[in-house]
Amino acid sequence: MMTHTLIIAEAGVNHDGSLDKALALVDAAADAGADIVKFQTFNAKALAGGAAKKADYQQRTTDAAESQLAMLERLELPQAAHHTLIARAAERGIEFLSTPFDDASLGFLLSLKLPRIKIGSGDLTNAPLLHAAARAGATLILSTGMATLSEVEEALGVLAHGYAQRNDPAGIASFRAAWRDPAARAALARHVSLLHCTTEYPCPITDVNLAAMATMRSAFQLPVGYSDHTDGFEVSVASVALGATIVEKHLTLDRKATGPDHAASLEPDDFKRMVRAIRNVEAALGDGVKAPKDSEVRNVPVARKSIVAARALKAGEIIGPADITAKRPGAGRPPIDYWSLIGTAAPRALEPDDPV
Repeated sequence: MMTHTLIIAEAGVNHDGSLDKALALVDAAADAGADIVKFQTFNAKALAGGAAKKADYQQRTTDAAESQLAMLERLELPQAAHHTLIARAAERGIEFLSTPFDDASLGFLLSLKLPRIKIGSGDLTNAPLLHAAARAGATLILSTGMATLSEVEEALGVLAHGYAQRNDPAGIASFRAAWRDPAARAALARHVSLLHCTTEYPCPITDVNLAAMATMRSAFQLPVGYSDHTDGFEVSVASVALGATIVEKHLTLDRKATGPDHAASLEPDDFKRMVRAIRNVEAALGDGVKAPKDSEVRNVPVARKSIVAARALKAGEIIGPADITAKRPGAGRPPIDYWSLIGTAAPRALEPDDPV
């Protein structure tokens, strides 16, 4: 059975604070064939303090003199806009998704009854936010950029405790106990997928480390995917061949626009090419059964060989090693019978290339 990779078009803050641009991004994601369009939900003042600095990539792609808080205030998506975007996504047949960056934003997204919520890499260590999401029973996609394997395990322990609906945690010991509990782990498996990610924009190819997906799959027995911040989309396609069940990629209307994520995003035409490439890889992966396909069966006699006479032979003449050989077509006796024919009598008179 062919798999279907969940493709997320990360609109993020590429709307630049404009609802019209956000709606255009929903349309672009739907037109490109994405399954989900994702935004970011935050209250700027709850997310960052006045002393918070921008990342280097944000300094390069926005006004360097602008503070992180000022940038976030400019990019904040009002709660009312979410309803408009959800309606447009439903109209276009694409799922709406968002990432909360503070407690109030998480509560708001939970109130919208979305099919799932994405937790960004920056909040992997934000245990209170993780616990609240799990306590609410939310289906989560958890991104793991900047994290060690042990940090991912700690986060999963927090989530396992929340999904188990236990008393308020007494600390890290409570989370470790939940992680050891098979029932809590089973609840985790029903609700959580992990995304491998490298938190740099754009991500250098040498820092991708796609093999870490397999490491997390083996360690945690959870679905894994890839959040791609590289230039281009070949790494996204490669991740599907390596078993990614989810691929997330930034989408923008203009890569040259001023803003923190535009330069590490795909424009609509390239996003559409990525979707097509991923769907082709899914089809190419097949079911794993090694057997000839219908399209190649007709080529068996053309490509394979049969045993034929290498020289003229009389009826009853004893066949020696030099008397027979293998040539196309492959409609006769298979070459694996070569040795069993040595020392036997020719069944009839044979001319060169006659099948034996």
